[in-house]
Amino acid sequence: MSGPEIFVIIIVVLILFGADKLPDLAKGFGKSMREFKKATDDIKREFDDSTREIRRDFNDVSETISKDVTDISDSITSDVNEVSRNIEKDINEVTDNIQKDVNDVAQNINND
Repeated sequence: MSGPEIFVIIIVVLILFGADKLPDLAKGFGKSMREFKKATDDIKREFDDSTREIRRDFNDVSETISKDVTDISDSITSDVNEVSRNIEKDINEVTDNIQKDVNDVAQNINND
């Protein structure tokens, strides 16, 4: 609201209620505004309290999920490393056996 609009409202109030009622109206208006502000603050406080609990619950769930994902990831990494070591061991054994077979064949050829 701009200055001229407020001025028009004041003039209309003066005409309707008179100058002697104006202080009572202003007092009532001020009291109503304080009550409204108090109710608004109470609603904000209640909303903040409610959302604080929700945020805390959300953080707890988020931390639990993060821990579970980390545990699963560590388990998968461990399993992959174990499988890799087993495959590497098997490959080394096969390579050694092939090398022995090649050496045996080479030695048989040289003996003949």
